[in-house]
Amino acid sequence: MDLPVREVSVSGYRSLKAITYPMSRLDVFVGANGVGKSNLYRALDLLQAAAQNQLGARLAAEGLDLAMWAGSRKARDPARIALSVTLAAPGARNSAFRYEVEVGFPQRVTAAAFNLEPQVKIETLTYLSGQRRSRLVERRNTAVMARDADGGPTDLDIDLLSSETLLGRLEDPARYPELDAVRRTLLEWRFYHDVRTDADSPLRRPCVAVAAPTLASDGSNLAAVFATLAHIRGDRRDLDEAVANAFPGAVLDLPEPARHATFGLRLPEFANRVFEPAELSDGTLRFLALAGALLAYRLPPFIALNEPEASLHPDLMEPLAALIAKASERSQVWLVTHSERLAQALKAHGAVRTVRKVDGATTIEGLTLFGAFKDDDDD
Repeated sequence: MDLPVREVSVSGYRSLKAITYPMSRLDVFVGANGVGKSNLYRALDLLQAAAQNQLGARLAAEGLDLAMWAGSRKARDPARIALSVTLAAPGARNSAFRYEVEVGFPQRVTAAAFNLEPQVKIETLTYLSGQRRSRLVERRNTAVMARDADGGPTDLDIDLLSSETLLGRLEDPARYPELDAVRRTLLEWRFYHDVRTDADSPLRRPCVAVAAPTLASDGSNLAAVFATLAHIRGDRRDLDEAVANAFPGAVLDLPEPARHATFGLRLPEFANRVFEPAELSDGTLRFLALAGALLAYRLPPFIALNEPEASLHPDLMEPLAALIAKASERSQVWLVTHSERLAQALKAHGAVRTVRKVDGATTIEGLTLFGAFKDDDDD
């Protein structure tokens, strides 16, 4: 079930005092170091962590006290990190599911938690249809109300620690199909920021020959992704075009897999020699990994890229932009970058937003507090 992302909201997280962002098919954020681009990316990763029941662990690893908004707040306002995502619901044009979660410090007396352990304070799933709002799930600390498939509200007796999310913990597709659909959608998101290119990188090694429709987050099945396109789909035209645009005259060598899948690159100046992944430069290998992520047999519903231009030559920005734009025809793509050249190459698609810092808070140029752009309001 495809549930496209309509909107994301984040408040109280690092430099993100309060942002509500309306999503499109391709969202590109450019800005200087330290303005909070990566915090936007991390906030999306935390939403997936909620679906994995890892939100508490992820924030604890960051340090909850360090992850909290450090700026001023009203004396009565509790220190909270709030995340929400709105997903288009199937069937009705104006319907959607909104998942929200708020995390704070534990109450020392009542919470079964360590002193700095993140505690889920509020967690909700709401069905939106026009002006109508229907709360499907509501959690206050560890007290839980949920509507089952028949629509009746029920107080649930569930063993739920304060650092656990109900989204990741309550797995009952038959009774709570909407919650299950939201969880499965978030679990299918892919984040490509841990793709290594060092000598011990999984990209440089053969992988087991199993059909791979989607690139793993660490890129470990890249050879199988290429082999799936070449030998199962039988269509490698887009992949060959991407390689030719990036490395004129080069040809990707994709032998039929046996027990393992492998690949190599033939360069025009050495036409009779296949360069194996272990021999390729970091930039060449990284571009090929991005090609695997963005041209795979089956793209995830949502792809997030954090500074994909790292280690790439500036001349690869235009071929990379072409890859990203093509992927956005089949998936939603969210990208943060330092590269003005990459941003300019993507600007023709109307996707580039500038990220800035104002009084310590991350802002997106032209975005209002209500999640709309000023130029949209003027239309």
